[in-house]
Amino acid sequence: MYDVMIFLHIVGAIGMGIYALLPFLAKRFRQLSTPAQEGLASGLVAAGRIGQYSLVLQLLTGGYLISQNDYKVAWMITIVVLFLALGALSGIVQAPLKRIVAAASGGQDASSNISRVQTLSIVILVIFLVVVWLMKNPWYA
Repeated sequence: MYDVMIFLHIVGAIGMGIYALLPFLAKRFRQLSTPAQEGLASGLVAAGRIGQYSLVLQLLTGGYLISQNDYKVAWMITIVVLFLALGALSGIVQAPLKRIVAAASGGQDASSNISRVQTLSIVILVIFLVVVWLMKNPWYA
């Protein structure tokens, strides 16, 4: 069972890789034409949903894996808080992405939403990197 959970945990980590790519993709919005912005935003909405499903997979498999070892409570709380922040911010970034799609299809300016997506994606990347570092260096009791 442990090996299956490790495999699923790694698959979830790969799915969460969109959070590492998001700032670099969002940076391209201002260089694209309006129809291309619509396409990129639609793709990022779909990718964000995959990232959120992967995040849920991480939480479920991680819960099992935590029960198999003796970690410090502070580490477990830190990880849960960071995962909740990551989930919340990845959900929050979906709204401006959907507004970019709507604005681009209507031929309107979406620069404020683009700025918000770029800012949120950088924050998501920082949290994601902290989570990866903490997973690589857990605190044992």
